Amino acid sequence: MISPLRPLVLCAALVPLILAACVTEMPGPPDPMEQSCGAEGLQGLVGQYRGVLAAMTFKGPVRVIEPGMAVTMDYSPSRLNIELDAAGRITRVYCG
Repeated sequence: MISPLRPLVLCAALVPLILAACVTEMPGPPDPMEQSCGAEGLQGLVGQYRGVLAAMTFKGPVRVIEPGMAVTMDYSPSRLNIELDAAGRITRVYCG
């Protein structure tokens, strides 16, 4: 005789598999080929003081981010982001 719980156990075992098929993949990091802001060529700025930026010209939009500064979370591959520390030293250069 088949136990009345057996179909219930089988269904309970299949539910996670069915739900897993409905989950969409989380987006990964942006594709480096889509990053057109030129950050890869400006990594030498890391560690320098913000004063070096005054003598530079950039081909697209630039956002200088100071500690505690509010910034939007929108991603723009052509925008160059330059992060500073409290001393005014460049800590990170990236697209977005």
